[in-house]
Amino acid sequence: MEFKLRAWNLDDVPSLAKHINNIKIWNNVRDFLPNPYTEEDAREYILMLTEKGGPQMDFAIDIGGRAVGGIGLIPGSDVERISAELGYWLGEEYWGNDIMSEAVKQIIQYAFGELFFSKIFAMVFSSNVASMRVLEKVGFEKEAVLKSALIKNGVIMDFHYYSIIKK
Repeated sequence: MEFKLRAWNLDDVPSLAKHINNIKIWNNVRDFLPNPYTEEDAREYILMLTEKGGPQMDFAIDIGGRAVGGIGLIPGSDVERISAELGYWLGEEYWGNDIMSEAVKQIIQYAFGELFFSKIFAMVFSSNVASMRVLEKVGFEKEAVLKSALIKNGVIMDFHYYSIIKK
C-alpha cells in the first residue's frame, strides 16, 4: 500500500482524531496520549507542532490524502543530543501491510542522512510484539530489557530497548 510521510496540517484534525482514538493503539503508547482522543486534542497537537522550531521531527503517514498514522523523533539533550527516540502509530485498518516497516526505514534514512543523529532508539512495551517485529525487520537490535520499568492499565511490565546505529 502506497503512503508518504509529510508535515501535519490542520486539515488532518478529523482523520487524526478518528484513527488514533483506538484503545488498541492507546494500550501500546505512553499515557500522555489522551484517551478518548478528540478533535480538540488533534487540533492542539497539530498547532503545537506548527509552533516548533528547528528541523521537522514529526510526520503524518498519509494514504490517499488522509493522515492515518504518525511517526516522529524525540531528540535527546545535553550529552545525549546525538540520539533520538523513535515513536510511531498507525490506524488499525492499515495494520499488516508493511506500512510501518517502510515508514520506519524512511525516518531512519532521514535521521541519519539529513539530521545529526548517530543513534535512534525505541522503547517497546513487552505486550507489543508487533512493534518489536517492525523494528527487528528494519535492522534495529534489542539492546536491553528493562524489567518492570513501566505500568500501563495497572499492569507492570517490561520495556524492550531497541536501537540502530548510523553506519
